[in-house]
Amino acid sequence: MNNNKRNIVWMICSAILILTMLTGFSTTVDAAATGAATATPTVANRGPLGNPPSGNPPSGNPPTGAPPAGGPGGGPGGGPGGAPAVMDTGSGAYVLKDGETLTGGTYSSTNADENAIRAEGASTASLTNVTVEKSSGAASSNEASSFYGLNSAILALDTATLNITGGTVTATAEGANGVFAYDGATINIKDTVINVTGGNAGGIEVAGGGTMNASNLTVNAKDKAAIRSDRGGGKMIVDGGTYTTAGSSGAPAIYSTADITVSNATLTANDSEAVVVEGFNSVTINNSTVTGSMTGMTGNSGSENIHNVMLYQSMSGDATVGTSSFTMTGGSLTAKKGDMFYVTNTTSVISLNNVTLNPVDGEYILLVSGNDGSRGWGTAGANGGNATLNLSNQTLSGDVHVDAISTLAMNITEASTFTGSINKDGTNASSLSVKLDGTSTWSLTADSYITAFDGSLDNVKTNGFKLYVNGSVVK
Repeated sequence: MNNNKRNIVWMICSAILILTMLTGFSTTVDAAATGAATATPTVANRGPLGNPPSGNPPSGNPPTGAPPAGGPGGGPGGGPGGAPAVMDTGSGAYVLKDGETLTGGTYSSTNADENAIRAEGASTASLTNVTVEKSSGAASSNEASSFYGLNSAILALDTATLNITGGTVTATAEGANGVFAYDGATINIKDTVINVTGGNAGGIEVAGGGTMNASNLTVNAKDKAAIRSDRGGGKMIVDGGTYTTAGSSGAPAIYSTADITVSNATLTANDSEAVVVEGFNSVTINNSTVTGSMTGMTGNSGSENIHNVMLYQSMSGDATVGTSSFTMTGGSLTAKKGDMFYVTNTTSVISLNNVTLNPVDGEYILLVSGNDGSRGWGTAGANGGNATLNLSNQTLSGDVHVDAISTLAMNITEASTFTGSINKDGTNASSLSVKLDGTSTWSLTADSYITAFDGSLDNVKTNGFKLYVNGSVVK
């Protein structure tokens, strides 16, 4: 009986052992199959996927509702909001070799996601009097065409240096920017004619830290900015030439998510504001002629501000949050429609020195205010602007308005004159200070309401109106 019990126990233990082995083998096979099915696919285009971000994930739930209306990225001329999963720069119909120079000839691309000419790696190459055409073949991703130069007529990336002299660049395909510098690449371009008419495309562009030095170009763009940057920014220095946009309310002459300096040039936006600066970025203009003529962009002009120069933060992720700046010395700035300057949902510094300003009668020379939030530019009621306006050797005429959730520090110095009112309707701004040095004057055109005044009231000409500081009449 004991032997029978032992045999039964032995048989049970053996069965359990066999089942355990079979289960383990099955688990191993399933795991291997699962791994093959979910492994990261090989990506033909450039760019590592990278490592997960450090730190804890953000709290809260994703926002509900539809994305904001308007142009890509929630702003005029900007890049589309949201980034693709991987960097995609596509391919090149002609890839330049290190040390190569092309002189004359026509180089074209009609394939999707393909550059007509491309410089990559650590190469240095040159183009002289070359004709470049990107006539068809749409970009498969608006984000990649804006962020990485996918489908551009000419693209330099990695740490390449590309020197371009003369010639023409024509881009008519969807998502085909004209000339694009991405990442650590540098493009030096002069005396070139660039015509861009495709959708979601601009004239010359940097992104991801690219650098472009441009001289005496003729750039015409239809859908996006003539001088453009996008996510990751970079540096652009432009000297001389004409830069024109027409046909789209989202096509300013300059759209900056980078540091852009333009000198001795003519900038014209026929259907858009002249200049947009987003986030922690800058535009500096010297001795140039700048004109904007903005039309409504959302189809409901009552829900947006019409203006000539805008400094803002779109919250799309295309630009780091921080102080934006617009600096102009000499030259002229003309608004054919709307307010001259508009600051919303950001901190900004506007500096003017000896600029001829041509504002629209009856519109604000400067509006600092919140917005309705419908385009994602912050939350209504908490998305005001914080502006500093510096005037040096400057004549400024027009009314200034700062709403209740916004601030302004206005510095009138170095023989400047301001003729106009501030918050003539009695609005109490969150903070509104005026500093007037001994060489400058302020001539009121209506009652004005500010929160602080630094200077001699002898330099304030009231013209029968009153100046209120913190609700009290001081002159």
